[in-house]
Amino acid sequence: MNIHEYQARELFAKFAVATQPGRVANTAEEAVKIATEIGKQTVVKAQIHAGGRGKGTFKNGFKGGVHLAATSAEAGEIAGKMLGQVLETHQTGPEGKLVSKVFVGEAVDIGRELYFAILLDRVSSTHSIIASTEGGVNIEEVAEKTPDKITHTNINPALGIMPYQCRNIASSLGLTGPLLGQAVKLFTALYNLFIKADCSIVEVNPLVVTKDGRLMALDAKFNFDDNALFRQPEIVAMRDKTEEDPREVAASEFNLNYIGLDGNIACLVNGAGLAMATMDIIQYAGGSPANFLDVGGGASKEQVTAAFKIILGDPQVKGILVNIFGGIMDCNVIATGIVAAAKETALQIPLVVRLEGNNVAAGKQTLTESGIAITSADTLADAAQKVVAAVKAA
Repeated sequence: MNIHEYQARELFAKFAVATQPGRVANTAEEAVKIATEIGKQTVVKAQIHAGGRGKGTFKNGFKGGVHLAATSAEAGEIAGKMLGQVLETHQTGPEGKLVSKVFVGEAVDIGRELYFAILLDRVSSTHSIIASTEGGVNIEEVAEKTPDKITHTNINPALGIMPYQCRNIASSLGLTGPLLGQAVKLFTALYNLFIKADCSIVEVNPLVVTKDGRLMALDAKFNFDDNALFRQPEIVAMRDKTEEDPREVAASEFNLNYIGLDGNIACLVNGAGLAMATMDIIQYAGGSPANFLDVGGGASKEQVTAAFKIILGDPQVKGILVNIFGGIMDCNVIATGIVAAAKETALQIPLVVRLEGNNVAAGKQTLTESGIAITSADTLADAAQKVVAAVKAA
């Protein structure tokens, strides 16, 4: 789950992480009001779930999703050109994303840009802090070209971040004198936020030192542990479904794991590993997968029906491959769901089904007696070859 920049700042405020003053605006009038309250030069930033906003272009021809405003009237004018318009960046693709909110904040006179992130290190089973003197740029490029400018610090989850570790990180970033105390306070606050909000990643880029000697988190990206969201209702409330693929939103309502791709052969599989293997073998057979869809280990008839509807909501889909290995899963439950879904959606495209495992004989019998044009397959390779051939023939 992703959140907007303004929501990240709300979390900063809750956990006492130093950042620039500002609020979100839904209208140009609200932008004027916020800028007036700030009483200084402001920055107006389009709020979408995509990077590269500053270099983006709106469909109405307005250039850039990040602008400085010298007056409150100018802030309102800029907001008016952004709100209700589609912004295209290198991450959104040509379709772009609709801007329905803007962040209006105090403009910061930046002296230095740094990088700071907290994430889970699965190798050492610790939390890892990555810091660099090269902020404001792609950290992968820094790692490739100048790895000596990146420091790693492992944090024992049982102890939490220690003051000496904060001081060491600050020293690696050249934060000395009055900035050292600010750094210890900010790093500790960010770590507390990371833990208490059940984050998997907190990436602050840039972490800035202003020309008047302030250290603040200027922008951040958050990822959260989906398995812990049940105890984070405030975080869940920040979800903006309009920024997500509507098929993925629909899938989440049925506890299905769905990711849309750009191919034309849909997959319905139980188990993430099996789903990835299925996509690979479709590609190997000369086809192109249209999605990743994992119905889990105990899917119901209703979930299978919902999965079919989501798959068929993609106009690019020209064929469906169902690949089920029944361990906990009952193959006949899946078969019943397939038949019900095919009838309910008046399925007109090739459907290849490979069932194996728990109650497979009953499942195959259900498919055979359904009266629906279903192609059976005995192995995964056989299934992939059949669905690719059927789609090409169609």
